[in-house]
Amino acid sequence: MSEKYNVVVVGATGVVGEAMLSILAEREFPIDNIVALASARSAGKQLRFNGRSLRVETLAEFDFSGTDIALFSAGGSISAEHAPRAAAAGCVVIDNTSHFRNDPNVPLVVPEVNAHALGTQAGIIANPNCSTIQMVVALKPIYDAVGIERINVCTYQAVSGAGRRGIEELAAQTAALLNGKNAEVQTMPVRIAFNAIPQIDNFQDNGYTKEEMKMVWETQKILGDEKIAVNATAVRVPGFYGHSEALHIETERKISAVDVCDLMRAAAGVELLDGNNTGQYPTAVTEASGKDAVYVGRVREDISHPRGINMWVVSDNIRKG
Repeated sequence: MSEKYNVVVVGATGVVGEAMLSILAEREFPIDNIVALASARSAGKQLRFNGRSLRVETLAEFDFSGTDIALFSAGGSISAEHAPRAAAAGCVVIDNTSHFRNDPNVPLVVPEVNAHALGTQAGIIANPNCSTIQMVVALKPIYDAVGIERINVCTYQAVSGAGRRGIEELAAQTAALLNGKNAEVQTMPVRIAFNAIPQIDNFQDNGYTKEEMKMVWETQKILGDEKIAVNATAVRVPGFYGHSEALHIETERKISAVDVCDLMRAAAGVELLDGNNTGQYPTAVTEASGKDAVYVGRVREDISHPRGINMWVVSDNIRKG
C-alpha cells in the first residue's frame, strides 16, 4: 500500500488555490487528509474536492502539527508569517509566492529543470514566477547543449496572473465597453480590456518592473549561473488564462533551429509545434489552456545574430505556475 499524506492548501479560495485542489484530485495524489485554509472572512465556505465538500478553515488558528505538505498561495506577507511556522512544525512547505525565492537557504525549484536543488530539503521550497517557469523549461535543454549567454524575453501575460480580481476586472470592463458604458479601473494600472499594459508589479529604481526583475533573478538562481544576461519586458494582455513569451536567446556555441527542435521534442514537459504555416504554432488558448505542458513554436535562427535563436513559448499560467 502506497504512503498517504496529510496535505494543507493555504489560500484555497483563490484562483491558484482552487487549481491546486483540482490538480491534486485529478492526479489522484495519495492523500490521507486534506485541509483548505484561508483568511477569517472565508472561513466556513464550502469548496469541492474529489467529489465531496471541503469546509474552509482559518489559517491563523491552524496547527500544522501532523501535516506533511503545505501548499501556500495566499500572498507574500501571509507566507512570511505562516510558512516558517508550518516548517517548524515539521511540514514541507511549497511556497507559490515571491517571498522566499531570493533566500539563499531556500531552493527555488522547477522539477523538469533543477529537481536536484531539493537535496534533502525538509523545510520551505520556493516555486518560481509562472513566466520564469515556462521560460526555463523551454531553455534548459538548449542551456545544457550549447550554453546561453543572453536571454531577451517579452511576456504577454493573462489577467489571471493578478488573481481573481484581475479576471473579474477584465470581464466587467469588456461587458461595459461592449454595451457602450465606461470601463472602471480598480485592479490594473489602467484599462485592460482591448488594451496591452507594459507594467506588471511596481517599477524599480532601474526602470524595470519587479515582475521583469523576478525573471532575471529567478532564471540565474534556477540555472545556477549568475553570468546569464536576462533582459525582460512584461506586458499584461486582455486574456483570461495563459501566458505567452517571445524569446530571443544568444547561445555560447552555434546551434541550428533544426537541432533546437530536436531538443524540444526530447525535453520533459515540452510540446513542440514546429510548422511554418498559418496556425502551425501554439497559442495560450488553443493549446496551453487546461494543460500542464509548456508549448514551443516559431523556432527559427535569428537573422540579426550569428548565434541567435528565436522561440514562441506558451503555457497555462495557473496550472504550470
